[in-house]
Order: sequence, then structure tokens, then C-alpha cells
Amino acid sequence: MEIVYDDDGLQHYLHESARQVTPEHPVLIDRYIEDAFEFDVDAVSDGRQTIICGIMQHIEEAGIHSGDSACTLPPFILTEPQRNQMVAIARRLAAALEVVGLINVQFAFRDGELFVLEVNPRASRTIPFVSKATGVNWVTIATRCLLGVSLAKQNVKESLTPKHYSVKAVVFPFSRFEGINPFLGPEMRSTGEVMGIADTFSQAYAKAMSAAGVRLPKSGGVFFSVNDRDKSPRVLLPIARALSELGFRLLATNGTRNYLEQNGVPAERIYKVNEERPDVVDRMKTGEIQLLINTPLGRKSYYDERIVGETAWRMGLPMITTLSAARAAVDAIREMTRATPAPVRLQDITNPPLHK
Repeated sequence: MEIVYDDDGLQHYLHESARQVTPEHPVLIDRYIEDAFEFDVDAVSDGRQTIICGIMQHIEEAGIHSGDSACTLPPFILTEPQRNQMVAIARRLAAALEVVGLINVQFAFRDGELFVLEVNPRASRTIPFVSKATGVNWVTIATRCLLGVSLAKQNVKESLTPKHYSVKAVVFPFSRFEGINPFLGPEMRSTGEVMGIADTFSQAYAKAMSAAGVRLPKSGGVFFSVNDRDKSPRVLLPIARALSELGFRLLATNGTRNYLEQNGVPAERIYKVNEERPDVVDRMKTGEIQLLINTPLGRKSYYDERIVGETAWRMGLPMITTLSAARAAVDAIREMTRATPAPVRLQDITNPPLHK
């Protein structure tokens, strides 16, 4: 799978990645929904009644594989009308497909418009996370539905607004292999999952990142290299300003630095790998960079900057490749400077055991 933005990208894909195109092995083309927020809705049905297990918001925007995206339950930018719309559609789909057991529906919201991306009439990989986050064993409930026990008889209650935030983060194998591309895309790369639970989203995200082995810094230098599509006053500038206000030193490649400076955010020029020395890799090795925010676009930039990602992973430096994840990381860093998050036991949020 690959996201292409122009004719050149499509030609490159057809020549390099889709060499075995035949009538039996066609190339399938979907429209890519850009700048959209993605959601997962898990539900359980007994064939007559459908109950929503949980609604998760992906931290990364649509286009990153759902298995590679961090996510939060409950969502933090979903309005009540939007939530009700998703719930209604999920229930209609469960009824139309005559589902008995679990069902997963993936949605995307962009500019107030809702898209249904995928419907899976089965258990999803999100169910273990949802069960821990809500304190309900949804697999047990679904199994009893399959055996003919209704949701009413099981006395299952729906709760769409938990009292705490649960954030799922993913674990990647990039530090274990040489020459691997650490940038995320539509193909799944992760090899594990962890979760953090707290009273606020930012605390839960900080815990999840720590559990995944990502040590977000409280001070130091931040490297910015952002593609032109991501240079926006709505997203990039608030992230850069927040890090500057927290006392971080901003270092940016030429185009990104010019954009920040033009919008009143001071940043120091830093060279790319294919430019002059000392470049970004040199300055990582000398300890001047503690966090990287790098959003390449297109095959050439991925190739040019792969060594940056490899070096970051080898040195244990957190590298963020989407601005949505960068925004969450900034909130987590701000929270970390205020207080150390307290541990939460799963036993404290688990609902009473279901009747036998």
C-alpha cells in the first residue's frame, strides 16, 4: 500500500511496487481522505440490541495504519452530535449485517463530514484495550451473545463517557534492525501495544509514551523538518510556540525555519544530511537534539531523511512523524513539567465480575 500525491508518485509506484499487475492481481485505487481524524467504534450485539463498547480517537490522522496509531478513549475532540451520529450508524450497520457478537466500525471526520472507512463484523485488535479501559470483559459478553444469552439478561450497561482517559501507544521494532524505514504510512509496522491511564488525556499520553520506551524530554533542543503541506498556522505554529515557551531551543531546516521566523517564532538553522556539515545527524551525536519532529513528504524526502530516523532510534531519541502526534506530545511534556503522573491500578477501574 502507498499514498501517492501526484502523477510522478503514481508512475513510480506502478514501476517499482506493482510489477506483477495482471487481471488476477489488479491495482486498487482509493481516494485518500487528507487532514481527517479517524475513530474506531467497537460494539456488541445480540441480534436485537446493540451496545457500544467504546469509541476511540486515533492520535495520528487518517492515512496511518490503525495498528500503528496511538489512540485515546474517550476521544478528546468529538462533539456530542458527532458521537451520536457515529453511534447511530454503528447500530444500523450491526442490524443490517445481522451481527451477533462483536463488530468494529472505522470512521473519519473531516470538516464536519463523516465517512465510514471500514466495517468489520468480528472482534478487532482494539477489544483488549477497550476492555481494560472500560473495565468490562467484552469478549465474555460477546461469547454469551453467541450462545443465545441476550444483553438484557446479562444486564450490560452502556457508558460512552468514562471518568478517566486511557491512551494506547504502539511499540516499534526500528531500533532492532539496520536500514529500516521508521516513517509511518498505510502499512502496519508495530509489534506491540501499551497503555496509560490517568485523569487527563495529557497525563495518560505521557504514561503511554513512557511505557512504549519513548522518553519525552523536559528540556533541550527540538529539531523541526516539516513538509509544505504541514506548514499551517493552525497546527505547526502552536506546537512550535508551545515548545519555545516551555524553554526548548528550536532548530529547523531552512524552509521550516523561514516559515517559523516569518510567523514570529525564532528558530536556529540546521542543515539536512545532504547539505553542509555539521548536519542534523552530527548535532544529534553531539547531544544538541533531544526531540525530533520530522514529517517528510514523497519518496525522495523519505530516502534523504531515513538516516535521520535510523540515528534517532539507535540513540533513543523520540522522533515524531505526524503533527497530530507532536501536538499530543507537547501536551504531555507540559503535563510532565507540572507533576509526576501517579500510577493507576486496573483493579480500581474494573467493573464487578459478571454473573456466571
